[in-house]
Amino acid sequence: MSKTASVALAPSSTLFSRFMAAVDRFLMASADISNHNGDLPRFGL
Repeated sequence: MSKTASVALAPSSTLFSRFMAAVDRFLMASADISNHNGDLPRFGL
């Protein structure tokens, strides 16, 4: 008998969570650019 075991894990990130992470990265990059320009960042879509 083998002393090692493998467990197949389902991916924890769904398509929706990946999309929300991409939107979050975009908004944070936009806020960072606005901050460097001296403007107030616009949050939201």
